[in-house]
Amino acid sequence: MIQAKEIIKEYKDDGVVTQALRGVTLLIEKGEFVSIMGPSGSGKSTLLHILSFLDRPSRGIYRFNNHSAQDLSDAELAQIRNKEMGFVFQSFNLLGRASVFENVMLPLLYSDTPVHERKNKVEKAISAVELNDKTNVEAGKLSGGQKQRVAIARALVNEPNVIFADEPTGNLDSVSGAGIIEILRGLHQNGHTIVLVTHETYTAEAANRLIKIKDGKVESDTTVNNKRDFFK
Repeated sequence: MIQAKEIIKEYKDDGVVTQALRGVTLLIEKGEFVSIMGPSGSGKSTLLHILSFLDRPSRGIYRFNNHSAQDLSDAELAQIRNKEMGFVFQSFNLLGRASVFENVMLPLLYSDTPVHERKNKVEKAISAVELNDKTNVEAGKLSGGQKQRVAIARALVNEPNVIFADEPTGNLDSVSGAGIIEILRGLHQNGHTIVLVTHETYTAEAANRLIKIKDGKVESDTTVNNKRDFFK
């Protein structure tokens, strides 16, 4: 599903070139749960942006589900993001005065999903994160953990090929964060592909595979065998 070969990302500032990624090569198959971990400045967020078509590499080859980033316009990349990718961010990015239902509905407003199918899709996504009793509640009135569940439901509603989660537990207390991790693990068990970016070892080990990034390079790529209960 995800093929990255010798990805380099450079930023220029007043003539000074900084390499955020220095030749990253990786392959992620459909149905995997992968964590990308590294300290601040390691390049993990830059890599996530490239993998999710939010940015383009300076050099190298990147293909997502047979789509080549090099061959597509910005409009085409945006269309693929909406139809084939789901996003969960640290800051939730919800409309505080809109209901849970309205927030989860948002991606469908920019899709070709028939109007008569949208309600069922939204209800299914909300049910997947166990927030049926909050459907008509304003998002701004929810707890942090509940807000992140809404964000996950919104990521699910278009039935994407992959869910990208960028520090999804970063703004949560330990109990709420553990709940979010359990939801992501459950989604993976139901067949979803998940790419999680984090700086926390505890969170990263929820995945089945751990890719460590350091100084813009892949430092290690290992299988995770830890299956502990995150509520203990």
